[in-house]
Amino acid sequence: MSPLSRRALGAVALTALLVGCGGHPAADPGDRDRATTAAVRGHSTPGADSTPSPAARSLARSVPVGLRIPAIGVDTSVMRLGLAADGTVEVPPVEAHDRAGWYENSPTPGQTGPSVILAHVTVGTYGDGVFRHLDQLRAGDRIAARLENGGTAEFAVTGVRTVDKGEFPTEDVYGNVDRPELRLITCGGPRTGDGYRDNVIVFAALTSASSAGER
Repeated sequence: MSPLSRRALGAVALTALLVGCGGHPAADPGDRDRATTAAVRGHSTPGADSTPSPAARSLARSVPVGLRIPAIGVDTSVMRLGLAADGTVEVPPVEAHDRAGWYENSPTPGQTGPSVILAHVTVGTYGDGVFRHLDQLRAGDRIAARLENGGTAEFAVTGVRTVDKGEFPTEDVYGNVDRPELRLITCGGPRTGDGYRDNVIVFAALTSASSAGER
């Protein structure tokens, strides 16, 4: 789809997004209800929300199947995530072979609008999650999304924010934008029982793209 629809944005705003913090191997259904809603508490990297130049052309819809972030050693497959039966946004399962998940009501990477990918920071007794070091990214770091059609969408980080889960910037993350952008989300900050107090959000903009057969 192109930019996130008002209906999908409303669903996110109402149910909110708590990226699972992986306190235990068995996911706690209540964790998905400890929500996130609106406005920034936290910290931004220098150059946050800067605009890479030149801007890359947008891509046709193609579901992401992989994600590489060389600066923090991420190379993971990507699954689809929708809404759970209770209306909350799904999170990847807490398991030994952790992977990231793309929220399927957001644009695919490279389409105009904010494409949203989330993953765990820890996965219980299994150890570190895919996005364990997400907060170490800095403006200009590269992110590559591998697409189902064989193409690749490449992004540059424009900002990194740490926000209290009770003050989640829903509009900044899910609100429509006029260029292809990417949002990566995980947990962060101090531990609070089985979870974490904050969310870490990476903002990135498309810098280049290749279709199948162009690489």
